[in-house]
Amino acid sequence: MNPTEPAPAPAPPTRPVHLIFIAQIVIVLVLIGLVLGLLPRWIARHRLVTENHADSIISVAIISPSAFKPDLGTPLPAEVQPFTQAWIHARASGYLTNWFVDIGTYVTNGQVLAEIETPEVDQQLAQARAELDQSLASQGLARITADRWTELLKSASVSEQETAEKQADYTLKQANVAAAQANVHRLEELKNFSRVVAPFAGTITARNTDIGQLISATGGPELFRLAQTDPLRVYVRAPQSLIYAIIPGQTAELTFQELPGRIFTATVTRTAGAVDPASRTLQVELQVPNPKGEILAGSYAQVRFNEAVNTHGLSLSDNALIFRAEGMQVAVVDNNNLVHLRSVKLGRDFGTTVEVLSGLAADERVIINPPDAIAEGMTVQVAAPPATNTPAK
Repeated sequence: MNPTEPAPAPAPPTRPVHLIFIAQIVIVLVLIGLVLGLLPRWIARHRLVTENHADSIISVAIISPSAFKPDLGTPLPAEVQPFTQAWIHARASGYLTNWFVDIGTYVTNGQVLAEIETPEVDQQLAQARAELDQSLASQGLARITADRWTELLKSASVSEQETAEKQADYTLKQANVAAAQANVHRLEELKNFSRVVAPFAGTITARNTDIGQLISATGGPELFRLAQTDPLRVYVRAPQSLIYAIIPGQTAELTFQELPGRIFTATVTRTAGAVDPASRTLQVELQVPNPKGEILAGSYAQVRFNEAVNTHGLSLSDNALIFRAEGMQVAVVDNNNLVHLRSVKLGRDFGTTVEVLSGLAADERVIINPPDAIAEGMTVQVAAPPATNTPAK
């Protein structure tokens, strides 16, 4: 060692290792104590806050409105009529010589029903044909004369005035022939009416004539009554409550007291389109097939409209209504469980249910028995899944 170099400084005294370890253990124990002491209190406080928040949210039950169905339990009286019906009169006067069909007989279109002897028409037809022959003869003579005068005019043997008169006379005779032909054709058609034929296929429901009876073509009684009975028309007067529930194309049940247990299916074809102001009813026409003739025209029947549904209204339980100064309202819950108040327009009251005409959709969730504190934008808790509302009966 160089004697001139300074001596090194002494090292600082070192802290014992065991004291540092003890201090670390104490710090860990203090932290654990703090955690064990504060964590339960924090958990309890958080649980209390959660429970208080949950208790502040109102729990509600909801219901869904349903399509309104009118009262269909009582059948309506109806009248059955032929699809087509005709009162057959005579077009020619004379005496009935024969009839070929009677009541209950099914006839085809154009089938002969009766024959009438028409002596007066026969004489008129013979006279008309004779007059036609006279007109044809006069026309021929007038044509020859007109042609001759035309040739003579070329040689100045006759005057133009005389030639024009002959041409006009020929034209007049042509018109007379046309009139005579029309008269003959008219009487021939009238003669054809001596055979009374069916205008369409159907059943003879009445015969009001017999052999030897004098038939008058002007104001005489009907000879036969013909009805087409397949299909049949059914007329029913629906009350005003059903005027929007019945549309063409719907089916209905047709029953008869004299046919117990039998149900016939009829189809709505048309409605009158206006309510009768005297009876406040709507006339509805239906058609029912009758291939076997089981249903008799003119019968009394009963009709039940099972498919009638009112698409203009909904049915809602009356315990979902809110009576406030704003008017009649309902509380609707959206997908975020937020409340929205809706003003609604009501129709008829059926006791436990009411008819909602507007302000509500069929797929919305409505609160039943809403509390007085319910308000717009309030958060609620749905206590039950949506229930289907019972339609009004």
